[in-house]
Amino acid sequence: MLDITLLGCGGTMPLPGRWLTSLMVRCRGKNILIDCGEGTQIALKEAGLSAHDIDVILLTHFHGDHVMGLPGILMSMGTSGRTEPVVVVGPKGLTDIVPKLCVVAGFPFQLLGHELSGKEEILEVPGFTDYHIHAFRVAHSVETWGYSLVLDRAGKFNAGKAKELNIPLKYWNRLQKGETIETEEGIFTPDMVLGAPRKGLKVVYATDTRPCDSLRQEAVGADLLICEGMYGSDEKQYAASVKKHMTFSEAAQIASDAQVKQLWLTHYSPSEQNPEAWMEQTRKIFAETYPGSDGKSITLNFEE
Repeated sequence: MLDITLLGCGGTMPLPGRWLTSLMVRCRGKNILIDCGEGTQIALKEAGLSAHDIDVILLTHFHGDHVMGLPGILMSMGTSGRTEPVVVVGPKGLTDIVPKLCVVAGFPFQLLGHELSGKEEILEVPGFTDYHIHAFRVAHSVETWGYSLVLDRAGKFNAGKAKELNIPLKYWNRLQKGETIETEEGIFTPDMVLGAPRKGLKVVYATDTRPCDSLRQEAVGADLLICEGMYGSDEKQYAASVKKHMTFSEAAQIASDAQVKQLWLTHYSPSEQNPEAWMEQTRKIFAETYPGSDGKSITLNFEE
C-alpha cells in the first residue's frame, strides 16, 4: 500500500491555513518528500509525521515556494537524531544550489545529490526495491520535473505448482518475495511458482506546468494524480498560460484523457481562497476531482 499526505497546497506564498507545496509518500518503511516549501516542517507535525524518517527528497524545480523550507526540514531531521544519508534529487544545478540554500542549516548527516538530465529518468535509489521513481520533464518557465511513483505487484503464488515441482515449503515465502534460491536441492526461481504480474499502484505528482504530452502520458492509468491547479476560473486561462500554470479545467482534462482514478488539485494561487467553489464545473470534465488541502491524506491499497 501507499500512504499519501498532501502537506501543503499553496503556491507563491504561505497563507494562514495553507502551507506551501509539499507531499509525503510512505511505503514499506521508506519515506519520500516531494518539494519542500516554507512551513513544511510545521505541516509535517500537524499531520503527525516525522522529519526524521525522510529517506529521499524530490524537488520539482528551484522556485522559492518549492524549496525555501529545505534548510528548516534538514535541521529538524538533524535535531531529531537523524544520522543516515539523505538523497536529494532535482534539476540541473542542484549540487550548487542546495548547499548554498542550506549554508545556514547545520545537520549531522550527508546529503547525496542527484541532478536529473534528459527528458525522463528512472531513479535508482539504494534500498528502494519495492517501488520505482520515474522523473519526467514538464512545461514551466524554468526546468521543472514531475514524479511518478509505482509500486509493482508480483503474480499470485501457485502453491500447487510449488508442490508439483517438489519445492520445499521453507523456500516458498522467499520465492513469493521475488528471491532466487540456490540450494543443494537445485535452483528455484520466482517465475517457477508465480503467475503473471498483477496490477500495482501508481501516483503521479506534477506542479508548476502547462498541459503537456509528457504529463498526459505519465498519468495514464494512475490511481491518483496530484496536479497543478493554480486558478479555478476559466476566465484566468490567459494568466495561467502566461505564467506557465494551469486552471482547474485544464488539470481535469488531463485526468480525463489519462483515465486516472482520482485527481487532487494543488498549488493554488493566493487569490484562490475557495477551491471548492469551482468543483461543480470542474467535475463536468472529470467527475473524480477533489480540491487538495493541507493534511489531506489517503491510503492506496491493491485492488484485491
